[in-house]
Amino acid sequence: MSASDKSALRVVRAGPLALLVDDGRFGVRHLGVTQGGAADWFSFRWANWLLGNALDAAALEIVIGGGLELEAEADSTLALMGADLDAHLDDRALSPGATFTMRAGQRLVFRQPRNGLRAYLAVPGGLEAPLVLGSRSATPREQLGGLHGDGRTLQVDDTLTWHGRGATTGRRLPFDPAISMTLSGNWLALVPGAQIGHFSGASLAQAFNLPWRVDDRADRMGVRLVGPILHCQLGGMISEGIPLGAVQVPPDGQPIVLLNDRQTIGGYPRLGALTPLAAARLAQCLPGHEVRLVATSREHALRAHSRCLAAFR
Repeated sequence: MSASDKSALRVVRAGPLALLVDDGRFGVRHLGVTQGGAADWFSFRWANWLLGNALDAAALEIVIGGGLELEAEADSTLALMGADLDAHLDDRALSPGATFTMRAGQRLVFRQPRNGLRAYLAVPGGLEAPLVLGSRSATPREQLGGLHGDGRTLQVDDTLTWHGRGATTGRRLPFDPAISMTLSGNWLALVPGAQIGHFSGASLAQAFNLPWRVDDRADRMGVRLVGPILHCQLGGMISEGIPLGAVQVPPDGQPIVLLNDRQTIGGYPRLGALTPLAAARLAQCLPGHEVRLVATSREHALRAHSRCLAAFR
C-alpha cells in the first residue's frame, strides 16, 4: 500500500482523557500488568463493526470530550459510537452510532457529555501504534501502550495514522444507540462471588434492593458506589486475583467496582463481579447516576454474554 493511501488525524487540542485502545492486554497479569483496553468494550466493538473492521482494531476512546479537536489530513470514512459528547464536524452536529465522511482540513470537536461518558472513534483498519505485550491499548498508570508505547494520553500535535481511507459500508446498527445509552446503566447484573455468604443478611437485602449512586471518585481503575453501608463478617483475607467488574467492599462499606485498569490482586471481600456487559454500562455512567445491582447466575450470565457476542456476526 502506497504512502498516498495513508490517512491521518492531527490533534489540534487535547481533551482531558483521550486514549488509544483495543480489546486489552491479556496473559500478563502474572507480571502485575493490568488488562487495559476499551472500558465500554460493547460500544468499541460496534464502532469497528460499522466500518467492517476486525472487532479488536485499535480505536480512540474519548472521555468527557472537553474540547478535544482533531483535524483531518486526508479524506476518510470514520465511525462514532458510544456516548454523545456533543461532537461536531466543523459546524455539523454528529450523533453516535453511524459512519461519516471527514474531508481533508475539516475539524472534529468533542465538547461536553450529553448522554454517557465515553465515545469511540474508529478508523478504517484500525489506528497504527506499537504492540506492547500483545496490545496497543494505553494504560497511563503503567506507562504502557498507546500511540507512542508509553501509555500517555493524546497530546497537542500528536498524529493518529492508519492505512486506507475506507468507504461507507452501509452497515446500520441493529438497535437505537440513543435508547441503548439512556437505559445502559440502570440495572447492573452481578454474579455472586465466594465471599458473599460472609455479608450480613441485612447488607445483602440492601445491596440488591436499594439504589446506588455513582461517585465522582471514578476512573479507569474503578468506580465507587455510594449508598447503604455494607457489613462483612469476614476478617483478614489473603490477596487474590481480581476479574473485570469485581465488586470489592473495603472497611467503609461502600463498594468499589473494578474496571479495566484495576490492580491485578486485592484483599477486600467481594460481593461478586459484574457481567462484562454490566461493566461496560457502568463505564458510561456519569457521577450522580443511579444504578441498581441485580444478582444473576453464572450460567445465565454466560448465555447472555454469548448472545451479545453473536450479535456482531
